Amino acid sequence: MKLFRYLKPFRLSISAALVLVMIRALADLYLPTLSADMVNVGIVNGDIQYIWHVGIRMMVFAAAGTSAFIFSGYLSSRAAAGFARLLREQVFSRVESFSLYEFNRFGTASLINRTTNDITHLQNVLIFGMRMMVMAPMLSIGSLFLAFSKEPVLARAFLAVIPVLFAIISITIRKGVPLFQAMQVKLDDLNRIVRERLTGIRVIRAFNRDDYEKQRFQDTNSDYTATAVRVNRIMGAMMPLMTLVMNLTIVGIVWFAGIRIDLGFTNVGNLMAFIQYAMHIMFSFVAISRIFVVIPRATASAARINEILDTAVEIRDPEKAKKTEGKGGSVEFREVTFSYPGAERPTLSNISFIARPGKVTGIIGSTGSGKSTLAGLILRFYDVDSGSILVDGVDVREMTQESLRSKIGFVPQNAVLFSGSVLENIRFGREDADEKDIMRAAETAQA
Repeated sequence: MKLFRYLKPFRLSISAALVLVMIRALADLYLPTLSADMVNVGIVNGDIQYIWHVGIRMMVFAAAGTSAFIFSGYLSSRAAAGFARLLREQVFSRVESFSLYEFNRFGTASLINRTTNDITHLQNVLIFGMRMMVMAPMLSIGSLFLAFSKEPVLARAFLAVIPVLFAIISITIRKGVPLFQAMQVKLDDLNRIVRERLTGIRVIRAFNRDDYEKQRFQDTNSDYTATAVRVNRIMGAMMPLMTLVMNLTIVGIVWFAGIRIDLGFTNVGNLMAFIQYAMHIMFSFVAISRIFVVIPRATASAARINEILDTAVEIRDPEKAKKTEGKGGSVEFREVTFSYPGAERPTLSNISFIARPGKVTGIIGSTGSGKSTLAGLILRFYDVDSGSILVDGVDVREMTQESLRSKIGFVPQNAVLFSGSVLENIRFGREDADEKDIMRAAETAQA
């Protein structure tokens, strides 16, 4: 329900689509009555003119219903696609505001999966829902009412069948929802392994770990496949069971209706209309069952997307930010202590030093001693546990992230290239850099 606020720009399209779906449902409900009148009045009495008159009306209503359904599908598809676009933009912009705390909490593979796969599930259920969530209840309720008006004795069979159908749906959903949630988590794991294999292919080849990685992927893939097969067996059994129950009901109705026709309690036209209403009811419950097939997976996806949108960002800009004066260039650590979330002991403990402008300051240490962590703290990728870091005499927590990072040139330990030209990658941190600036940066890096 939280995500429905992103449907506001498409209110008119959604309203028009729902109205058109209602028109289609009303047309479908009126056609059986017309066919009953054609049989009871036109065919029984041999009134050809009446048959033509009713037949033309049936064609008009059928054409109107079909046209309404086509246009409603077009409008619902546009609204769902626009909803998915807005949601992807919101998720992407939210992820862009995350600090490394939040990135490490979710993981890259999960964030990619939530931005693509999960939003696609919501888009699909929205398209299907706007067409069927209105039409199916209208058809079922309207058909029940008209069936009771035509044949109240035969219509009592539906009162016994409907609770059975709801029981099938509720049992299936109760078993399917947890499995759909587990599927999305296992899909995250699968994407994570694929991404690690692609990005770390050189390391894997260097250490001859191809067989190990293949086995790891195979185990995760088999686990995901087993869960998918299990949930699809459960959800796939729902529709055949419902169809079987409804078809047996129609067989019983036809049998009893034949007896009633022989006894003169009803006529063939009413029986034809009643069977069509029974088919509408069956179609409605089949559509409802399909809705309940897609809703559990969409519910799991919506919860995962809301988890991103509701995540509070750890590192924020202060309300009253301070500005540094002049170019400066000094960096000072004052008794800085920092530990990663969940770590048993701090990575940095009581670190103090000053890096003055115009001088070279080198940080030397073995692998894992905290050199990269120290560089990340200057850029405020993380906030320190205690102590303070000052850039040009101002604590980095009292500056905006934009003003802080605009003062710092950062070369990551692992090279990262974005799509585009080499020049665009070189200008990534400064779009207005000219050729002299680029050459100067290249000479500095080489030195």
